Amino acid sequence: MGVQLAANYKPTEKEPYMNEKQLEYFRLKLLAWREELLAESRETLDHLKEENWHEPDIADRASLETDTGIELRTRNRYLKLIEKIDAALRRIQEGTYGYCEETGDPIGLKRLEARPIATLTVEAQERHERKEKQYSDEE
Repeated sequence: MGVQLAANYKPTEKEPYMNEKQLEYFRLKLLAWREELLAESRETLDHLKEENWHEPDIADRASLETDTGIELRTRNRYLKLIEKIDAALRRIQEGTYGYCEETGDPIGLKRLEARPIATLTVEAQERHERKEKQYSDEE
């Protein structure tokens, strides 16, 4: 995109929704978040490579395995988030970013600011969660 943003730019309700500036703002926000997650994932891998896996003390070894499990689950969560970030970046390119996948309504700047990977409006998300709860309650 060829839009330059001022350093202190924040999307406002006064602008047309999902104009070039807003799209660029969210694109940069998503890219920064993605890079942060990738850096943390690399740190986890580096840490795991450096770890002494031949801990003689059984309690230390158990603690190490627990910590490793937590690190790997966190890394897995990061990878899933990165997939969602990539999907959001594709939606920006396609021109569908910021609009609910279910209703086509604007998701809203406040929601996107808090969760830039959101694909549903708050109302649609709540409906979705109620439906999921119903199915899990029936099991």
